[in-house]
Amino acid sequence: MFENFDSTLMIKIKKFGYLLVLVAPAVQVLSWYLAMLRPEQSTFWAFFPVIFVFGLVPVADYLIGKDPSNPDEDADVPALNAERIYRWFTLAMLPVYLAFIAFAGWVFAGANGFAGFGDIAGAGGFQGFTAIGQIGWLLSTGTMGGIIAINVGHELIHKEPRLENWAGGLLYASVNYATFKVEHIRGHHVHVSTPADASSSRYDQSLYAFVPQALVRNFMAGWRLQKEYLARKGKSLLSFENELIWWYACSIGFGAGFYAAFGWMGVAFYVAQGFIAGLTLEIINYIEHYGLHRRQLENGRYESVTPAHSWNSNYLLTNLFLFQLQRHSDHHAYARRRYQVLRHYEDSPQLPAGYATMFVLAFFPPLWKRVMNPRVEAYYKGETDQLFRKGQTVRATAIPAAGR
Repeated sequence: MFENFDSTLMIKIKKFGYLLVLVAPAVQVLSWYLAMLRPEQSTFWAFFPVIFVFGLVPVADYLIGKDPSNPDEDADVPALNAERIYRWFTLAMLPVYLAFIAFAGWVFAGANGFAGFGDIAGAGGFQGFTAIGQIGWLLSTGTMGGIIAINVGHELIHKEPRLENWAGGLLYASVNYATFKVEHIRGHHVHVSTPADASSSRYDQSLYAFVPQALVRNFMAGWRLQKEYLARKGKSLLSFENELIWWYACSIGFGAGFYAAFGWMGVAFYVAQGFIAGLTLEIINYIEHYGLHRRQLENGRYESVTPAHSWNSNYLLTNLFLFQLQRHSDHHAYARRRYQVLRHYEDSPQLPAGYATMFVLAFFPPLWKRVMNPRVEAYYKGETDQLFRKGQTVRATAIPAAGR
């Protein structure tokens, strides 16, 4: 639909299109309201935000199509970087998300004030979800955490201004995943697409083999990297300069707030939504680097990171929802670039669909491998013996051209 639009027009279209991110939490609020109106359908509405994100969005993504346009480096990029509105869009997601999880926790906790709202809505006093409905509500909330806290936090922690960097840290603290702030910058971006990286999935590795390892290895790596960083400054891990202590203190503070407001049900909600949000992060990590690798040189080092080491997806709708996270090839090659100026590389590895579609596909390893393995093999045609299998690698003798 938009494939023939010029870049100037696409920049204008996308400028406020990034606010589509607000649709996802709005759908969950609407689902709660509809559950009050129709209590007999409350379980369905508890799950509906998940259905919306992973069922309806992929269909719309396909119908709307791709956005291959790139901003001009001289005419567009300086002006786009100077426009503060793009920064305010991401910073605004912090109070939006904190308000959202407070609301979602209130709903999860049960009957606190529900009767009054139910009477206003004409629902006859909806008293909360069933046990299955609560599971659906947690899955829906965790999905929103992946879209907002995880994804927007990722954009912010890559930025040097303290306000943005700290806002990203608070977003990760709100889902109890602060180690990502350290591990992602000092670990993943250094070791991406090598066996040393816990966030890079191997060729022929299933999602179910990858995620448990990634969760444990990334948590441990975050603390190890922080310890090494502090040691170089002559500080101990228990130093007040250890930012992980502060971020996890914030997480404890959030948990205490949920306990004060909603009791142990609030604490259970807070921990569970953060865990689910963390799962969405690792599933996306699985998708972003599946089967890709950097060649190991004769001296034991790996070739430099290029756009060839991340899967790219250029479907417009999910890129707007995710602040162009799907232009991941450019992000890894130039990690400091802001989301509004990320570029599409036609010769980088291309996913066959947007993240919402690939997220669902990853849950079915035979289908995933049927779709993705031929793409990996075609991309590395002539050197498939070098594909990483079960954490193994093979020494290469040359550096092929990037993104070939």
